[in-house]
Amino acid sequence: MERVTPFLMFQGNAEEAMHFYITIIEGSEVIAIQRYGPNEVGEEGSVKQAVFSLKGQEFMCIDSDVQHEFTFTPSFSIYLTCENEKEIDHVYQSFSEGGNELMPLGDYSFSRKFGWVVDQFGVSWQLNLP
Repeated sequence: MERVTPFLMFQGNAEEAMHFYITIIEGSEVIAIQRYGPNEVGEEGSVKQAVFSLKGQEFMCIDSDVQHEFTFTPSFSIYLTCENEKEIDHVYQSFSEGGNELMPLGDYSFSRKFGWVVDQFGVSWQLNLP
């Protein structure tokens, strides 16, 4: 069976980001990590390719072995539907620390509680409590 998997490219902090996400979002885990070894193109020990799961949705990520000027953009975001008010408050607070708030948590016409934040790694998150 074919599937679609979001793929995140970091520049040296993929493992830190994965572990941050799985500690904040319940029901999440790191599934597999392959690291660059000695004499490979990437920095030894950095993430060559990894798979992690957030509430059952798998993601892939890498530490780019090529330095580049682009990064993540809010035009692509991860949409997380939260189960309760405690969860949305916790995730929003955790992701906004060191990040950037795009839309503060609030009651909007399309959601009773919604917030949009870019985390400390530059990844954009839309958080919703229907």
